[in-house]
Order: sequence, then C-alpha cells, then structure tokens
Amino acid sequence: MMLDTLANAMATIWNNEVRGHRECVIYPSSKLIARVLNVMKQQGYIEDFEYINDGRGGKIIVKLAGKINKCGAIKPRYSVKKDEYAKWEQQFLPSRDIGILIVSTPQGVMSHREAQSRGLGGVLIAYVY
Repeated sequence: MMLDTLANAMATIWNNEVRGHRECVIYPSSKLIARVLNVMKQQGYIEDFEYINDGRGGKIIVKLAGKINKCGAIKPRYSVKKDEYAKWEQQFLPSRDIGILIVSTPQGVMSHREAQSRGLGGVLIAYVY
C-alpha cells in the first residue's frame, strides 16, 4: 500500500536518473504529480512527460534530461510565508541559486522563485537540484 505517491514518484525519478536511464514510469499518477512534473519541465530538469490512462489509476511516462542531481518530497509539508524562502533554501538546497523548491500556493503549484516574485506563501512539497 502506497501512502505518499509524490514521494514515490520523486524517488522513482531520482533512481532512474542515477542509473542513467532516459525515461521512467510513475504509477499510480495524480494531479499533484502532474503539476510538480510540469514545474520541473518548465525549469528544464526533465524533457517531457505523458499521461496514460490504463483504467487503474493511470501512469505517467517521464523523459529524463539527465540534469537532476537530487530530488525528493518534503515531509512533513511545511507552511512557508512569502518572506521565509531563504531559510528553507538553506535547509533543502545545496547552495543559493542552485535548484528549486516546489511550492503549492493558492494560485497553483510553482517554483519558490516564482512564488516569491508574486508575493505568495504556500506549502513546501518537493525540491530539485
């Protein structure tokens, strides 16, 4: 029984990236996973992804770009205010301006830099560098 599908998806992506694979399959899928993958695609960490409805929760095929050193879900999901991103960058990212935190805000899932420029707080859900 899977309790956290996002954590399993991030672990699958990182494991396949470390092994040098060009693509991986994530199942079961969810809207949250698709939104996180969309942010990763916008930032250039993955090439593309495709949803396949198999009638059992669906699956997502992710084409990897070979640019991920580490990624993972943030547990527990910490609330963050619009002026606290620097503190969380120090905790989860290796250096300033390297990598992104993925944040769920009232205006959708986005990178912490985009949320900071819009003046939004939210909930930290993942990191990638």
